[in-house]
Amino acid sequence: MLVTLAAWLQALDPELWGFLRVIQYLTFRAVAAAMTALLIGLVLGPIVIKRLTELKIGQPIREYGVQEHLAKRGTPTMGGALILLAIAVSTLLWFDWSNRFVWIVMIVTFGFGAIGWVDDWRKVVDKNPEGMRSREKYFWQSLIGLVAALYLAFSVSETSNLRVLELFMRWVQSGFSNDLPPKADLIVPFFKTVSYPLGVFGFIALTYIVIVGSSNAVNLTDGLDGLAIMPVVMVGSALGLFAYVTGNAVYSNYLLLPHIPGAGELLIFCAAMAGAGLAFLWFNAYPAEVFMGDVGALALGGALGTIAVIVRQEIVLAIMGGIFVLEAVSVMVQVSWFKWTKRRTGIGQRVLLMAPLHHHFEKTGWKETQVVVRFWIITMLLCLIGLSSLKLR
Repeated sequence: MLVTLAAWLQALDPELWGFLRVIQYLTFRAVAAAMTALLIGLVLGPIVIKRLTELKIGQPIREYGVQEHLAKRGTPTMGGALILLAIAVSTLLWFDWSNRFVWIVMIVTFGFGAIGWVDDWRKVVDKNPEGMRSREKYFWQSLIGLVAALYLAFSVSETSNLRVLELFMRWVQSGFSNDLPPKADLIVPFFKTVSYPLGVFGFIALTYIVIVGSSNAVNLTDGLDGLAIMPVVMVGSALGLFAYVTGNAVYSNYLLLPHIPGAGELLIFCAAMAGAGLAFLWFNAYPAEVFMGDVGALALGGALGTIAVIVRQEIVLAIMGGIFVLEAVSVMVQVSWFKWTKRRTGIGQRVLLMAPLHHHFEKTGWKETQVVVRFWIITMLLCLIGLSSLKLR
């Protein structure tokens, strides 16, 4: 919004409003977006927490979970709404409204946030720790993920929605046989020329897995005070750098990355997400005054997955978000092994003391703060490895 307003004022009187040219710089707007989201979160945080407390929107705790966590019962949840509010206001203020990539990321983010909101609300109103039924939640996640995947399949190589529509119609008329340009290939990091053509169906399938998978992975990670939000901030910030490079023709050509016109504007969203996340961490650090809830975790995970697809760094996302991946895998392994052994022997066995992975380490004797900080350190290391792929090829 401010980009359009600044351009209009400069056209009206270049001498008087010439200083507003600074708003045209992407890096300036990114810093401003981060600061705006941070201030919004810090100012509104106490108000939101007080309101959630008055409404008695407290977090239900599973009886079979870690016993030390039972003391957290009643702590306000759905604090992710504060994160989404800060992101929305900051992004809308500082990004170029004509950029289609930011809009699709916003749609996915707030679509998944709506799913999380319903899930959290049912937990609070129905006093049911399980919330929304898994099938229902998965259906809505899949619907949003598939719509986003279908749009992105034809948008990464085009500069307008009209061209995206033309490509889609051509794909349908050709009997679903059109290939995608090389910049839509799956890029293997740390190699100069290694990439794999996906085709339209392959691109849609991969995008769906990345968006829905990262959304659920972040949600599974959000089980300890501050555990999920800081890795989201770090991974999101790193993806912002990839977006900046990918959207710049000079930098992308020099670093042998595909040039995606318009992708650089995603740096604004990433900066807003980082600022909002740090503001939330102020209140979510141990002992937490508020929990993120599914409304925040599902939304932020979906945002990370969508950004990674746009900048063509799906594998790098898996590297930098290694903690999210391990948390998700730990649950899948635990559940699968339990069901398989129960079917064979009649008694279900477990691989871990408790899943997700962070609870396993708690069961081994690690304190909650130890688990959180150590997972942060691991994420920081993984983000550095992911960022090194920009140059190491």
